[in-house]
Amino acid sequence: MPGLGWLLNAVYAALLVVVSPWLVYRRVRLGKHRRGWPEKLTGRLTRQHPERECVWIHAVSVGEVLQIELLVRDLASDPRREVVITTTTETGYDTARSKYPFATVTWFPFDFTWAVRHAIASLRPSLIALVELEIWPNFVLAASRAGVPLVIVNGRLGAKSHRGYRRIRPVMRALLSRFHWLGVQNEAYRERFIDLGAPAERVTVTGNIKFDRAQLARDNPATTDLRSAFQLSRDDMVLIAGSTQDPEELLAVRAWRSLVAEFPRLRLVLVPRHKERFEEVAAMVVSEGLPLIRRSHSATPIDTGSIPAVRLLDTLGELQACWGLADVAFVGGSLTRRGGQNMLEPAGYGIPVLFGPNTWNFQRESDALLECGAAEVITDEATLREAVRRLLSDSELRARRGAAARQFVASQQGATARTLTAIGAILNANEMARAAA
Repeated sequence: MPGLGWLLNAVYAALLVVVSPWLVYRRVRLGKHRRGWPEKLTGRLTRQHPERECVWIHAVSVGEVLQIELLVRDLASDPRREVVITTTTETGYDTARSKYPFATVTWFPFDFTWAVRHAIASLRPSLIALVELEIWPNFVLAASRAGVPLVIVNGRLGAKSHRGYRRIRPVMRALLSRFHWLGVQNEAYRERFIDLGAPAERVTVTGNIKFDRAQLARDNPATTDLRSAFQLSRDDMVLIAGSTQDPEELLAVRAWRSLVAEFPRLRLVLVPRHKERFEEVAAMVVSEGLPLIRRSHSATPIDTGSIPAVRLLDTLGELQACWGLADVAFVGGSLTRRGGQNMLEPAGYGIPVLFGPNTWNFQRESDALLECGAAEVITDEATLREAVRRLLSDSELRARRGAAARQFVASQQGATARTLTAIGAILNANEMARAAA
């Protein structure tokens, strides 16, 4: 694809000029985009163990960083190998640093020709894995020219994205043909990748690795620690509103408050999706006249009087463990235009799941949970309140839905093992080729 790289450089540079006032505003006023600029612009990345074989995994943000946990831990278990994780967002970077102290965590380069070329030369990876769908043309072409095998892990391609990519099908065909292997979540995604030009023999349905990360046991140490931090007893009933966006937290608070008189042991835990909103949500709870217990604060109030405290999980990387406290789970981003969030984590614990109608990012998962009777769709504060009331009032209904949720998640596990088998085969083939040479 001669000339494409420099054409893209010009387009990217023009876009940077256009959005630079917005970036400056976010940097000065909101403190965002302060870190990683030298690495992103130059591609000069640093490894901790340059003498080892390198597997480079790119996970854009928090969701992708968390879903690759089992994959990363398995790959890093070989002492001859270094796993490098790159992210694009600051929250993704912080989560990766906290979650994987044994790996090298750095920034993904901007898709300028010089940046991607320097990044590949700096890391010298034996394989590059892109999580879900993160195809940057200059990066893909640079990796291909350097002879580095490219794979897609847990690939997904929604109908809307597919329609958009079809408009540039020749470009997509040229890029997808450079991949050694594409592991995708389901058959529909496989057909869409092939339609865009991916060689059919290289596209494999592995399932969704998010199922493998789902915990099935509530008595794990991380959940137990959170129960203690939030001063929750075994007699408490817990409603968790997790991965929420504005105004979902307020709807949850008001629905919960209207139920406390009927269910005095009912406790509410809020988990906003983005750390930038922790203070905003804390202020909202206080403005509603409610006491607040924050995970990040060691000195917190205890439940007193007729209104118990609202719990706020204002730390990163603990939502999965927190779901294990719940008797009922509301998964956010589903009453807004976000398109839903991961409802598999609460389902794995055997928790009845509630979510709004906007779940297109997890359409197959939400449809499957509804079909097996594990979930319910709510549309506003009133329907949330009534759904929670039904579940708390009917222990048999709650147990039946929870059992269906756990069974569904358990039946879908195994994608990580299939992914590791494919990656291992590529790495072994590379090692044999080097030995032969």
